[in-house]
Amino acid sequence: MRLRCAVLDDFQQVATEVADWSPVAGEVETVSFAEHFGTEDELAAALADFDIVVTLRERVAFPASLFARLPRLKLLVASGMRNTVIDYAAAEAHGVTVCGTASTSTPPVELTWALLLGLARGLVTENDALRSGGPWQQTVGADLHGRHLGILGLGKIGSRVAHVGLAFGMHVSAWSQNLTKEYADEVGVRLAASKEELLAGSDFVSIHLALSDRTRGLIGPAELALLKPTAHLVNTSRAAIVDQDALLAALHEGRIAGAAVDVFDVEPLPADHPLRTAPRLLATPHLGYVSRANYETYYGQAVEDIRAFLDGTPVRRLG
Repeated sequence: MRLRCAVLDDFQQVATEVADWSPVAGEVETVSFAEHFGTEDELAAALADFDIVVTLRERVAFPASLFARLPRLKLLVASGMRNTVIDYAAAEAHGVTVCGTASTSTPPVELTWALLLGLARGLVTENDALRSGGPWQQTVGADLHGRHLGILGLGKIGSRVAHVGLAFGMHVSAWSQNLTKEYADEVGVRLAASKEELLAGSDFVSIHLALSDRTRGLIGPAELALLKPTAHLVNTSRAAIVDQDALLAALHEGRIAGAAVDVFDVEPLPADHPLRTAPRLLATPHLGYVSRANYETYYGQAVEDIRAFLDGTPVRRLG
């Protein structure tokens, strides 16, 4: 009797296309789910008959209560090698092996610039107008060359975003709680004296911080009030870093020129969520990690993880 493997949140139904699952096909039946299970009850019901689960990034939490409801589960594979929504102690207590995969920072870097450029040049507005017989040239684009780019978080993603900004001829500064002048100098950017200075002096602000107790709500009403009326904010990191109500208020009141976001407090975003109709907003459905190369890595290494587990020699273990 073959084991059963569930692939969660396979919205595009490509998990079994971008990777070769033949190494485990004889022993594992794979079922992908295009719909998102938003509650623990839905997850427990859907996964009750599965021995293996493949989950994308941190989209689905696996707390102790869920592990307790999945007695058949033996292997959990999460894309990436860092996951803060899995209770590793509970997984071990229930005999569940947790493994990860490699991931690359290239796709979120590229999407960050797609959003920033689209926002600066009004691409969605102009495209919609052109295709619907609307006005010819109704926006005046914001220049990048010579403008100030402020980066919150200068890690793997933030530093690469900085290099692109420098290539555009922008003045780039960065800040985070632990950022040193030595590392900022190494990347080639200026270390801002404070978060407040960075926000007040930037024409574009891009967020690249991990979500933690220190960064949750880091950009609230007071911080948004520091931005210039002509400034643009880009968030491809985590929604909770920015106070969502404060951001909505700033957009509706026109206190900033615009924002671009790829992350939300609830995902998938409900149909009636206020961000769907907010003015001055360019939004994408969490596409930061969604690229063919990344998917080939995620699912290809998920197959490797499953094969190794079946052989009794798990690899890339997490926890």
